[in-house]
Amino acid sequence: MNRHFLGDTTVLLGRSLRHIARSPDTIITTAVMPVAFMLLFVYVFGGAIETGSDSYVNYLLPGILLITIASGISYTAFRLFLDMQGGIFERFQSMPIARSSVLWAHVLTSLVANLISLVVVVLVALLMGFRTGTGVLGWLAVAGILVLFTLALTWIAIIPGLTAQSVDGASAFSYPLIFLPFVSSAFVPTASMPGPVRAFAEHQPVTAIVNAIRDLFAQEPVGSGIWTALAWCVGILAVAYLFANLTYRRKIS
Repeated sequence: MNRHFLGDTTVLLGRSLRHIARSPDTIITTAVMPVAFMLLFVYVFGGAIETGSDSYVNYLLPGILLITIASGISYTAFRLFLDMQGGIFERFQSMPIARSSVLWAHVLTSLVANLISLVVVVLVALLMGFRTGTGVLGWLAVAGILVLFTLALTWIAIIPGLTAQSVDGASAFSYPLIFLPFVSSAFVPTASMPGPVRAFAEHQPVTAIVNAIRDLFAQEPVGSGIWTALAWCVGILAVAYLFANLTYRRKIS
């Protein structure tokens, strides 16, 4: 059964990746907006923002990486919606394939596409002066957090991809996720925010994840912060995975 699932997922993943290869503009578009935010905040607003960091691009990059993922997963919902509308799911149901492989192919496609976009953003940040002394283990830890965050948001994206009634509805859900880093420590320290906003910012997942990545890049002790970030990622992933699969079963039943 596992071999059957892996083989089917691999075939469907290849199909999805070929679609992306034929329209690389989706990856370019995903990277353009975060890069534009990074240019805007570093070169226009950066001089007026006090973060206590020597380099604002170093402070800013973790939040930009999360925005990159949040904007990228909208394409997962979009591609899934097109498959639903095109009747490909009905064709898959008539074939002897593992049902879950259909969703996993979309999830893994999202992971590959988002990792490419993240690499592009990091390369641009390096050109803008981003520097880190963290070693291989630090980079692996950052990559692990970003992979978990991507998987968590991608499984959230599966739900509107399955249930949306229009193309706009399938991708519009990502807008609040893109906005969330703006009410966090991604752009400015939370200490500068008014009381209620600060309370929200300090207790939402983006702040914990951004702070953990920032500490890893700065080679500072992460303490319990990294466990809080991982707990948020795993918790969101588990809940989103459960509801996405329940929605999928209702759709194909």
